[in-house]
Amino acid sequence: YPERDAPGPTIGFMQECLRWWDYWHKGIDTGIMDEPMVRVWMQDNAPPSSYHEEWPGRWVAEESWPSPNITMQSLALNADGTLGAARSSGARLDFVGAQHCGLDAGIWCPTGAPGELPPDQRSDDGLSLCFTSAPLDAPMEILGLPEVTLTLAADRPNALVAVRLCDVAPDGASTLASRGLLNLTHRDSHENPSPLEPGKRYTVTVRLNVAGHSLPAGHRWRVAVSPTYWPYAWPSPRPVTLSVFTGAASRLDLPVRKPRAEDAALAAFEPPEISTPLAKNTLRTGSFSRTVHRDVASGRFDLVDFGDSGSRLFVASGLEYETINKNTFTIVEGDPLSASVRCDWTVKIGHGDWRTRVETSSVMTSDAETFRVTNVLDAFEGNTRVFGKTWTFAVPRDCV
Repeated sequence: YPERDAPGPTIGFMQECLRWWDYWHKGIDTGIMDEPMVRVWMQDNAPPSSYHEEWPGRWVAEESWPSPNITMQSLALNADGTLGAARSSGARLDFVGAQHCGLDAGIWCPTGAPGELPPDQRSDDGLSLCFTSAPLDAPMEILGLPEVTLTLAADRPNALVAVRLCDVAPDGASTLASRGLLNLTHRDSHENPSPLEPGKRYTVTVRLNVAGHSLPAGHRWRVAVSPTYWPYAWPSPRPVTLSVFTGAASRLDLPVRKPRAEDAALAAFEPPEISTPLAKNTLRTGSFSRTVHRDVASGRFDLVDFGDSGSRLFVASGLEYETINKNTFTIVEGDPLSASVRCDWTVKIGHGDWRTRVETSSVMTSDAETFRVTNVLDAFEGNTRVFGKTWTFAVPRDCV
């Protein structure tokens, strides 16, 4: 929702949509086809935080895509943990994944609420195999899809690899710039996955999410590699030792963009055009939290996402609406089969004396061969339960 959600800047997105539809469906010359094909918010470095009201940066544009203004620059993953010119070829680093690596990933699809964005990555970096460049002498701007090519082996037939690209400040703060994951049984095909041969070397390319990021002088790039990334990805059935072959065998490819003077001349977007702020219709204020509970004795980690929308009044209809949800992701270090997710939701809709409520609780677990899901649903009118259902199903893991 680029017209309303954090981090900003917000834009008049609905006006942009209208200009596009008017041109293509009504034949109105809105001028939209005279503008650059691609327009991007090029984000500057910001101290890592799970919430940003606005992310610093500037608008940039490209006339075509792929752009001739972008070239790939390669940096080798070296055995001494550096990222840069290849210093050796084929040196092997063995790494056992920590099951709780990924707790600082942020939520899967953030909409800007406090606690949703990835915080400082140093905790997850410490649980990963990291390769860090020297401080940059001059700023570097990337735009596009970074890729990490890894020559690797695993000691299990089922394994995944999670790769993060971070912006490391001089004080050590680590800001997530991009990331990508690959189930290694899908190394040749998503349609026809196949188990790995334990110990066999494979070369795979992990495409990271599209990124527009400006790395300041004095900052460093970091590539962090892990065979675990909970709860972003369900863990492999058994703990995995990942072997990465370094030097010329593994590399980071960055889509480097040259700054363009034309960017400064881009026309400004119109301001957002949104409906009456919901705050004027708020009956009860909500809250959001994201917490991690760690039991040192048992090695159990519980990541709890809690969201309470508050209660809102839709003025035109008089309907009152609220939702409360709690998602709990649990794992015990060293035991990937302990992974579980529980999602509890309550939705209330009312009008005057009429009150309804739906409550759901869903749990997902797995063993080595099967995912298992249990759903419970109860519906109420007032305090009277008018419907209830419980159902379960199982799905084969199928190379997951």
